[in-house]
Amino acid sequence: MKRFRFNLDKLLELRLYYEREAELALAKAMGELQSIQERLQRLAEERAEAAAERFRPGRSVAQIQATDLYILRLDKTKEALLEAAARAEMVVAEKRQAFIEASRDRKVLDKLKEKRMKEYRYQLSLEEIKTVDDISSGTRARKNTVDGDEELSI
Repeated sequence: MKRFRFNLDKLLELRLYYEREAELALAKAMGELQSIQERLQRLAEERAEAAAERFRPGRSVAQIQATDLYILRLDKTKEALLEAAARAEMVVAEKRQAFIEASRDRKVLDKLKEKRMKEYRYQLSLEEIKTVDDISSGTRARKNTVDGDEELSI
């Protein structure tokens, strides 16, 4: 019997490539979201430090005003980062969906390949059984022929 050959191997390779590309795009989007979240965390820490610095004793009015302006700038930056985080989360959701679809498309072909491989193995086993039967029946026929000749000659 011929070797197993899956006719859709090229398509399977292409779908595997698309799945890897979708996975990389998802990882990139998740990395960007993580980066924004880390910047938000650092910003919160900076704001807490600035708020603590504002009330430190012995500060002049000008220093307090400068600290207040710095805190306002941090708050505006925080709002911008929160909007960026919301957009990044939407991108992550889109990329995750694209990855899920690409993965599903590849898995369909994987299952089909497994099914065809199973059918191939089944047909191969049937051929092996048939070959063994042919060999054993040929041996039996030769033996019967040899035994039959001996009976006739006696």
